[in-house]
Amino acid sequence: MSTDARLVVISNRVAVPKARGAAGAQGGLAGALHSALKSRKGLWFGWSGEESGTGRTGNIATQTNDGVTTATIDLSQSDIEEYYNGYANSTLWPLFHYRLDLAKYERETGKGYERVNERFAELVTPLLEDDDVVWVHDYHLIPLGERLKSRGCKNRIGFFLHIPWPATRLFVSLPYHERLVRTMLHYDLVGFQTQEWLDSFLHYCRTELGADVDEGTGEVTLDGRTTIARAYPIGIDWDHFSSLGQSKEAWQAEQRLNDSTRGRTAMIGVDRLDYSKGLPERLDGISRFFDQHPERTRDLVFVQIAPPSREDVDSYQQIRATLEQKAGQINGARSEVDLVPVRYVNRGYTHSELFGFFRASKIGLVTPLRDGMNLVAKEYIAAQDPEDPGVLILSRFAGAAGQMQDALLVNPHSPDDLAHAIRIALDMPLEERKERYNSLIGTVQDDNVQVWTRNFLADLDSSRD
Repeated sequence: MSTDARLVVISNRVAVPKARGAAGAQGGLAGALHSALKSRKGLWFGWSGEESGTGRTGNIATQTNDGVTTATIDLSQSDIEEYYNGYANSTLWPLFHYRLDLAKYERETGKGYERVNERFAELVTPLLEDDDVVWVHDYHLIPLGERLKSRGCKNRIGFFLHIPWPATRLFVSLPYHERLVRTMLHYDLVGFQTQEWLDSFLHYCRTELGADVDEGTGEVTLDGRTTIARAYPIGIDWDHFSSLGQSKEAWQAEQRLNDSTRGRTAMIGVDRLDYSKGLPERLDGISRFFDQHPERTRDLVFVQIAPPSREDVDSYQQIRATLEQKAGQINGARSEVDLVPVRYVNRGYTHSELFGFFRASKIGLVTPLRDGMNLVAKEYIAAQDPEDPGVLILSRFAGAAGQMQDALLVNPHSPDDLAHAIRIALDMPLEERKERYNSLIGTVQDDNVQVWTRNFLADLDSSRD
């Protein structure tokens, strides 16, 4: 098949003007896919982010911008509650991030998940042309490939999981886990962020399904059908993100943070407000550092930017309250009339502003409890001054840790480990900071989002050759 074939991307959200959450999507999935869609006259299909005024999921709205056509649908209130807030974000998300204690297993939300996937397939099928290459994204739409095939779709269909794949012993706690994975094996190509998540998937297929697994090629054969499963670590859009450093907005943000810290070292964390990001544990580590080194309260200011997300889900409301409490406790114990050690900001900023904040921060704190990749770690390094770079403290449980071994790798569950890493970062000499930066910047620059897209689509294009 020619690589000139049209690309059709299907995801939960579509980054179009006025779509709920579109700004966040532009920095992640949209940034990853827009150039590929543009070069292949692409179509992007998914949820608008809006609730249907008719009470029913459907009614496709299309528009074309910059060579890319978007086709979006509104979801009914019940579909949002059961498919999105329910099964996707209250069952699959916590389970895939190793939080069995937060995972909810309810039959009705599972039915809603299957219903919306069937509705996606029903609505997108008439939009597909015979030679289209279809790329489905993330945990919201795992069964979609099987639903498309059941409707007679003969296109090449790939799937990429942006979040971790859990160990088999955890995944089997999911009711109907076997049925879910069997739907994945209807895709021609399945991609994961890291070799670890890929190995977990292959282990499940071999031990629970009895599939024939070729570890070398990633071929998984079951019931006479073969799927290829491989790891494709995602990167940032290097050219675009690094160019932001030349913008006035980035410069102003850098100066704003520098001026406000008044000579103290800025340490920054930028995370969506989510329990997988390890934010309460991060504050515990910072508190431990100040307990161990009270004299350094005037040396360090921590800025945590945490835009809210999924505010309709109870566990997200709880984590926001926990963070506000912990930040308040640290500040109550350590503040002076002229300084506050922790700045907790519950809002988002543009990528240009974040570039400036990263540049002004001599320590980047990226400590998720579990993450598919974590592009903030790569953005932090990309924003550093090569002549005076900051230090990245990175959770060893982030997908990015496998590529970024010269960061200070920590166990995010250990306050002592975090506190120790903060002290090392604060005192690290310039020569060592440069050595670590020079090692890290290579993979950030080379393993970029264009390489990720190109590698996945090349394998998908040739998946049946």
